[in-house]
Amino acid sequence: MSIGTLQERSLHAALKAWYVQPGDQVEQQVEGYWIDIVRGDLLIEVQTRHFAQIRPKLIALLEAHPMRLLYPIFQEKWIVRMAADGAIALGRRKSPKRGRVEEVFGELVSFPELALHPHLAIEVVFVRAEEVWRDDGRGSWRRRRWSIQDQRLLAVTGSVTLATADDFRALLPCDLASPFSARELAEAARLPLRLAQKMAYCLRRMGLIAPVGKRGRAWVYQGT
Repeated sequence: MSIGTLQERSLHAALKAWYVQPGDQVEQQVEGYWIDIVRGDLLIEVQTRHFAQIRPKLIALLEAHPMRLLYPIFQEKWIVRMAADGAIALGRRKSPKRGRVEEVFGELVSFPELALHPHLAIEVVFVRAEEVWRDDGRGSWRRRRWSIQDQRLLAVTGSVTLATADDFRALLPCDLASPFSARELAEAARLPLRLAQKMAYCLRRMGLIAPVGKRGRAWVYQGT
């Protein structure tokens, strides 16, 4: 078993198994980096979070290799609570939150300058999944110190590929006024302000929008 397989969570392993095709090579080394799936010339990586961790690999490999980055977004999530010893299920409930493709910008802030590289495609995969919480007192205060022990894939419900400038431009609401602020983007797209700010930052770094002034203390942007 390879190093990559030893370190992956259930969701990562299940997405890799779902995506692999006959003839693919799994967990191969390319120029000193472990790659989840090698399909001919194409290098495929599953990244469930923390895009910053894969940035050095992309920088090292993109010039010579086409790459596809799979990123799951929970369209439906079930939370399973386990006792501290992990042996007893204390309950299962459905989260009211439904994931959206724009959530990719929360991770893309780690390398927006690479998003439009001609060798890179980001495939956002919508999933139904279980998230296992463990009552060990070591987790985030937002979860009242419950730790996330694992994430389990239940089903893949669809996907969206982001590879070109038009793919990303299509994520801007069609009724968004121009110029617009991050707050106006949040309102038009019905996104949390913090996520809209990250979206505006990424699109600006990608050269798809440009600042054209300020409205009060807020920058306003228009498409390029």
